[in-house]
Amino acid sequence: MILFSSPRTRRRRLGVATAAAGLLAALLTAQPAVATPDPGDGPVAEQEVSERTRAQVRESLADGEIPGQNEIVHSDNIEHLASLPKDALQGTNSDLAFQGRYAFAGNYDGFRVFDISNPAAPATVAQVLCPGSQNDVSVSGNLLFLSTDSSRSDSSCNSTTQPVTEKSSWEGMKVFDISDKRNPKYVAAVETACGSHTHTLVPERRNVYVYVSSYSPDASYPDCQPPHDGISVIKVPRHAPEKAAVVNFPVLFPGEGPDGGGNPGPPGGVRKTTGCHDITVLPSKDLAAGACMGDGILMSIADPEHPKVIDQVRDDVNFAFWHSATFNQKANKVVFTDELGGGSAATCNAEIGPDRGADGIYDIVGKGDKRKLVFRSYFKIPRHQAATENCVAHNGSLIPVKGKDIMVQGWYQGGISVWDFTDSRNPEEIAYFDRGPLTTDVLRSAGSWSAYYYNGYIYSNELARGFDVLKLNDRRTAPARKVHLRELNVQTQPDYFD
Repeated sequence: MILFSSPRTRRRRLGVATAAAGLLAALLTAQPAVATPDPGDGPVAEQEVSERTRAQVRESLADGEIPGQNEIVHSDNIEHLASLPKDALQGTNSDLAFQGRYAFAGNYDGFRVFDISNPAAPATVAQVLCPGSQNDVSVSGNLLFLSTDSSRSDSSCNSTTQPVTEKSSWEGMKVFDISDKRNPKYVAAVETACGSHTHTLVPERRNVYVYVSSYSPDASYPDCQPPHDGISVIKVPRHAPEKAAVVNFPVLFPGEGPDGGGNPGPPGGVRKTTGCHDITVLPSKDLAAGACMGDGILMSIADPEHPKVIDQVRDDVNFAFWHSATFNQKANKVVFTDELGGGSAATCNAEIGPDRGADGIYDIVGKGDKRKLVFRSYFKIPRHQAATENCVAHNGSLIPVKGKDIMVQGWYQGGISVWDFTDSRNPEEIAYFDRGPLTTDVLRSAGSWSAYYYNGYIYSNELARGFDVLKLNDRRTAPARKVHLRELNVQTQPDYFD
């Protein structure tokens, strides 16, 4: 999620011993927090709406056009199995990762570990207090990776926010040892230019490469200077994670001048490209797709330390902010999302329309380094939401059905949508889950940040309310139940059928 008002600063890396010491006092095991979460990493402030807008919401509720406040509605082929409210970590919930019988849920105050061996009754096994938005989370083997994209006083889990211009501030990647799921241990910290808004793993046998996405440099930020037209690549040795370090900063948008070669931004209304928001890799095909603010890119990652852009596309008419990407299994399509309004605006309505704040479906045509991204169509949920509901395309994953392209996706307060894009020109929704507005008098951020399919079930991390588990009962997706993974980071797409 884009936080336009979040404070930002940078800092030199501290020693791992200092970072580890900070965590020991903050580690929780299904217990109340022993330290105070940092309000500097709190959710986006609520937005006032006009009395006319409030009246329209009341009218829509009375007419049954939208569900009642917090009321759950869903298609007949979706079953709501479980919902766990927030516990010790009261910050904004963020992304999800999976390993075996565990789900790892990011939160602006840290991360939470769930035992999902019984999806209908998930149980909390650990909560780690480590403030630092947005705490994007991934796992690989015994390591967990956590993104920090807010200016901190140091790299410890007891850090606090600092002003943007202070050189002594820190942000970047944190690494935890999760060999004991009930007792994660902080083992490494790596500072990266402009922090780490999101990250993507390219795992190998001995090392894990981490592609760090960050953006919005400024000449007054000591450690985040323009043009910042690339990504940081971190190499993490599996058996010596304390040696993790930045090994490259590939320039993805080469160009002369202070702004580099990315999308220049206005007057078209699209955000200027000053880095990437998120990257999805498909290691089995040596491909990556980058959602980079004003640009969508296709990359070769045959050499993971040196990713290479092979195509670049823009949509200055309907896309405001290229946010994330999803390949289909055959790697001949990419779905890019547009996070119009930064995830904090009501954009699922007739005024915005069906083509903005939507998914863009692109076919990949050609071969090798001559492959091109070709636009085919947009997809947006067909249910209009209240003017007090933040709603826009956000994080989703494939549902592994051979011969079909089906994905599940979170839309913040637009809920969860399952849709089929097998026909790139004619996508269609086949299932949905939705709650009524969190509030009816102000716009307050809530809803599904991520909705991912893992080993037969859909898991969603809800910004304000908690953790949801859904079951999809549909003949079109039933074959996916036979596919079981040992690990899933959605931005590191597996080859489901290898």
